[in-house]
Amino acid sequence: MSDRLDRQLAFLVEADRLKQIERASWVTGRIRRENSAEHSWHLALFALTLADQAPDGVHIDRVIRMLILHDLVEIDAGDAPIHGTYDAEALAAEELAAADRIFGLLPDDLAQGFRALWEEFEAAESPDAIFAKSLDRFQPPVLNLHSEGGSWPEYDVTEDQIRSRVGHKIAKGAPGLWNWLSPKLTAWFSPRS
Repeated sequence: MSDRLDRQLAFLVEADRLKQIERASWVTGRIRRENSAEHSWHLALFALTLADQAPDGVHIDRVIRMLILHDLVEIDAGDAPIHGTYDAEALAAEELAAADRIFGLLPDDLAQGFRALWEEFEAAESPDAIFAKSLDRFQPPVLNLHSEGGSWPEYDVTEDQIRSRVGHKIAKGAPGLWNWLSPKLTAWFSPRS
């Protein structure tokens, strides 16, 4: 029992490092940048609160578990802003290595279960993962709209970029959320065009 508990606690202590990973997104009010642990917590709360936006058959408890785990790999790989420039293949390799290391801290049964949820989220093929990915793409624009554009001005983001990079992912898993967001994007970007 002691070895199992030691491994569980080693994972939890390592997971605390996610609080040190700064994201491009700002917290509302542009007070400071959000960290990845806050992002994961906020997404879990989005899932709980917006469960009525999920398509039939989506299991919100699984979505919440995915969202809590989805960014743990950033402890090693860092955050890659969707509007930033980076080598996608190199990042994917870094994230896989991070998943091996971080989930490998756990006892085997937990490691396999957590890793499977992380992989399911990354693949975004199951209804649960599609909805989780939609929320992951929906939350940053919501924060940006409530933070004077947040990181959009820094990255010279256009409305078309948001629509092409995240719009289809939001609409695929949460069409009601995309229908809410789409006109707000147009309204925010219109005076700036």
